[in-house]
Amino acid sequence: QLQLVESGGGVVQPGGSLKLSCEASGFSLDDYSIGWFRQAPHRERAAVSCVHKSGSTFTARSKKGRFTISRDKSTNTVYLQMNDLQPDDTAVYACAADRVVATAPGMCAQPWGAVDVQGRGVLVTVSS
Repeated sequence: QLQLVESGGGVVQPGGSLKLSCEASGFSLDDYSIGWFRQAPHRERAAVSCVHKSGSTFTARSKKGRFTISRDKSTNTVYLQMNDLQPDDTAVYACAADRVVATAPGMCAQPWGAVDVQGRGVLVTVSS
């Protein structure tokens, strides 16, 4: 069974940091690209950062410099390091996997409904 499980969400003060984890099971990161997406209240889901199965990465322009994606193939886990968090970053963060996308930007451009595997997401709340 193909599965993604996120962890690491929570409440953080403005300016703080969080590191989210996305653990994959039933498949290898050598075969699937992974993307982090977020959905804030009353807003559409948007891509945050993605890593292609080759290891190349892409981060949305508005998140560059604050958010970093990485992966550990030994644990089949993809991480999202988030720094200098602001109230606008409050959202449900979820990861997704796809086998056939050709590039990291392509993974981030995938419609949520078109990916092969969807995580359930974790809530990140940035508040003082």
